[in-house]
Amino acid sequence: MRIFVEPAQLVAGELSVRGDEHHYLGRVRRARAGDAVELVDGAGHRAAATIVRITDAETVLAVATPETIVAAPPFIRVLVPLIKGDRMDICLEKLVEVGADAIVVWPAARSIVKLEPDRRDARIAKYQSAVQAAARQCGRAQIPVVTWADDLSAALATLPPGSRFVLDPTSDQSLVLDAPTDVTIVSGPEGGLAPSELDTLLGFSSIGLGPRVLRAETAPVIAVALVRAATRS
Repeated sequence: MRIFVEPAQLVAGELSVRGDEHHYLGRVRRARAGDAVELVDGAGHRAAATIVRITDAETVLAVATPETIVAAPPFIRVLVPLIKGDRMDICLEKLVEVGADAIVVWPAARSIVKLEPDRRDARIAKYQSAVQAAARQCGRAQIPVVTWADDLSAALATLPPGSRFVLDPTSDQSLVLDAPTDVTIVSGPEGGLAPSELDTLLGFSSIGLGPRVLRAETAPVIAVALVRAATRS
C-alpha cells in the first residue's frame, strides 16, 4: 500500500494520517494494524512504515528513515491541449504511468472543449488530483505537476534548452534522441494543430508515430513511452 504525505511529514518516527489518505487506508484498502505502508511525498522521497493503529479519525504509522529517489533523465514535459470528456483524464493518467514529469494544459484553437477563466483553477486542481492518484497506483515517488498556459506562445516562453518535438500525423520522421536531459513534446487536439500554431512551433522537430492517425489522448502517451524506451529510464 502506498500513500502520499507532505514533505514536512516524511520523517522517521510516529505519524498521524487523516483525511483522504486515512480514508484510503481504512476504507478502500481495509488496512489493519501491523500492515506495511510505503510513504511518498511527491517530491522524490519515500519511507517504509508500519500501521500502529487505525481509528475512525486517523491512522497512526511508525515511519522508518526516508530515502531519496533520484528521477532518471531526461525530464519530459508534455503540452497537451484540452480534450473532450473523460478522455482527458485517461490521457493524464497514462502520461503519469509512462513517465511524463510535467504536463502543461493549453487551449488549442481547434480543441472542442473550451474552458472559461473562472473554471480554470478548479479544473487544473481536478487534473492534479487525477495525476496524484495515478502516481500512487503506478508507484511513482514524484508527482508530475499540471499547469495551465493561456496559449501556446505562453507555454513555450519559459522552456529550457533541450530536445523539442511536435507530433504530426503527416510526418515521416521518427523520434531521434541524442542523450537529452530535457524533452518537450507538443501534441494537438482532435482537429489537429492550426496553421498559426504550427508556425509557432517552427523550431520543433516534427515527428510521426506510425501510419495511422492516433487520437488526441493516445498520441502524447505513445510519444512519452518512446522517449523512455529510447533512453531506458
